Amino acid sequence: MSKCPVFISPERGERMATKSTKSKLIMRITSLTLHLLINMAFYVLVIVLIVNVSKKAYAFSYQLYGQVAEDKKPGRENIFQIKKGEATMDIASKLKLNKLIVDKYSFYFKAKLKNYTIMPGTYILNSSMTYDDIFDIITDYSASIVQEDGVKVDDPEGDQSEDPIDEQTEDPVDEQVEE
Repeated sequence: MSKCPVFISPERGERMATKSTKSKLIMRITSLTLHLLINMAFYVLVIVLIVNVSKKAYAFSYQLYGQVAEDKKPGRENIFQIKKGEATMDIASKLKLNKLIVDKYSFYFKAKLKNYTIMPGTYILNSSMTYDDIFDIITDYSASIVQEDGVKVDDPEGDQSEDPIDEQTEDPVDEQVEE
């Protein structure tokens, strides 16, 4: 038997073409809507990311250049020891661990930007002190409550000497014997 070709009536062909055109139009509208929604979600995500990064950058720069303290006054006192040769980041980490500063990274960068020389010793610090207050204390060797032997201190006249206590405690008996 031979196969008969299938003929589609002209009315049925028009209906199929109309359905095909309608489905293409629906697909196109759906695709456009989906594309628009994905773009909007991407731009919202980018805006949220920019806002959050800006907030963090502002907070960091405020900690770096502003007057921030971990606690409000009166705060709590803490005896803090800095060892000879200890790195600035290690000191900042210990200060943060003892809840004396807000952020170790802003403290570290402030120390590096202002070229502070942190002196070894044992200091009394308070959690209500600002970074500048803490630096005023830990960069002044005479503020240490326990002073170590052999620590070089900058003299106001510019010459460096060993521990100032050793220089001031000359034995007056030796001077009398030499006369």
